[in-house]
Amino acid sequence: MLETNAVDNVHTGGYLVNVSLLYYNHSGVRVPLSGAAKSSVIVYREAIDSVNRQKPKNSLNLYESPADLIIPISGIRNKGFWFRIESVSDVHSKGIQIPRNTQKAVLEVYVSFHGNDEFWYSNPPDSYLRMNNLTTERGHGAYREVFVTIDDNLVGSVVPFPVIFTGGFNRLFWQPVVAIGAFNLPSYDFDVTPFLGLLLDRKIHIFGLGVIDSIPFWLVDANLHLWLDHGSSAVEAKTVEPHFPAVSIQRRSSFKLLNGSFKIVAKRKNQFMGWVRSSGCNLTTHVSYEFKFRSSVKFKENGTYKSVVQTVKTKTQVKVVSEIGSLVNRASVKGNYPLTIVSSTLPGSKKKYILDSNECLSFSEREIVERLLFVLCI
Repeated sequence: MLETNAVDNVHTGGYLVNVSLLYYNHSGVRVPLSGAAKSSVIVYREAIDSVNRQKPKNSLNLYESPADLIIPISGIRNKGFWFRIESVSDVHSKGIQIPRNTQKAVLEVYVSFHGNDEFWYSNPPDSYLRMNNLTTERGHGAYREVFVTIDDNLVGSVVPFPVIFTGGFNRLFWQPVVAIGAFNLPSYDFDVTPFLGLLLDRKIHIFGLGVIDSIPFWLVDANLHLWLDHGSSAVEAKTVEPHFPAVSIQRRSSFKLLNGSFKIVAKRKNQFMGWVRSSGCNLTTHVSYEFKFRSSVKFKENGTYKSVVQTVKTKTQVKVVSEIGSLVNRASVKGNYPLTIVSSTLPGSKKKYILDSNECLSFSEREIVERLLFVLCI
């Protein structure tokens, strides 16, 4: 039994919302969404000059203030500015020239899944579909991983939160409320400050987005947040050799006809560091991303009973130290989002059926932040 969603004139449509925007700088900074790289660089340079005139110099307040520049990494206008990903090899990218006085950079990634991958966390492997002659294309297993690259080098990855959109599994569940994230997709932050040593060379660098094991289709884009050194037109930076081991993944499957069991265990830990010498200080940033993934999908009763149990645990650590080794900032965020779905189809009367569903989904994060109020730079 594979899930379907309601797509018709009754249950599908658009809605109107009112949006309030908060601008941090009264004069604003406008960055074009399209156009030649050369013209974009000119606008960035003008924006930098404008921001530098407004901001205090030698500020080390990198984690409490908004970014000075936000550069979109997205598709074209007639596709809603989204990159559309159809397969694991479908990596979309954009070239960006980073201002030379950038002292901190964070990439904020947005992602949503649709079509045959809307319920990716419950998909069986392709072998199950072939052996049972099923016409559905919702397969390829129940593991997906969103990744970010710079110049074709991996700089971060994450297993996305399993958002259930309205109508998913049992449309009666979502009246009058919707599932977690259905109207407010979570975003994923990647601190790429340690890579500034590779980016501040006046060259255009390629930022890429992709999804491991994906099938049609995913929508992804990102915002690159940049904090500038207002006391200098250029900073020095160096990237230390990053540590990006391949994902460790184990798959076990067994099935007979429409009954089967499919289990996946995966984990990954990425670590990297780099230093930036600005007009305020020489700071070294250490970043660590780690996740552990477990999934179990089972079919019983000739495929009319299905259970999904998935657990994703994440841990992100960012530590900033001064040139003399004193701690400036340390942040640790632990995330946990378990998912349990049990669904069965029972025969009813007059050619109808009864759909019995039980779903449990949660999202929790715990953050620990340490800050040094005074930093001595020599």
